[in-house]
Amino acid sequence: MKKILIVLVIGGGLVFGALNYHFILTNKSIKVLKKVDLIFDSTFVDARGAKKIKLYLNPALVKAGVKDLLKDVGE
Repeated sequence: MKKILIVLVIGGGLVFGALNYHFILTNKSIKVLKKVDLIFDSTFVDARGAKKIKLYLNPALVKAGVKDLLKDVGE
């Protein structure tokens, strides 16, 4: 019973993180950006190389402020 409770708490934490944050992989590091809406869409995003233009076309990421995040990083 104790193991099931631990697994449920860890799983709930992972789901909470996936619903509330964008995890953006850049050339130098991983950046975390707070989501505007509670959705699973665009949770893990690859922004390496020429894929950055797709970030600016994604409405969920634009609302969350991906332009400012990448500008601060120098990307």
